[in-house]
Amino acid sequence: MKNLIYTILIVFTVVSLSSCATKVVRTKPAYKTVKVVKIAPKGHKVIHIKGQKYYKWNNKYYKKTKRGYVVVRL
Repeated sequence: MKNLIYTILIVFTVVSLSSCATKVVRTKPAYKTVKVVKIAPKGHKVIHIKGQKYYKWNNKYYKKTKRGYVVVRL
């Protein structure tokens, strides 16, 4: 009877120490969908920040690229 209790305790200890749970780490996607605006609207404003030229309209800042204007975070 004593051996049975020890065996049950050992099995319980081994099972409780080995967890099936794994650590889940969320990562950002490798790429983001970028919306390109081909032509700046009439109401845009040109703003210079740290020597860089940005365009502002609809409370968003855009940077001019070869393909058009893309949203940037400042």
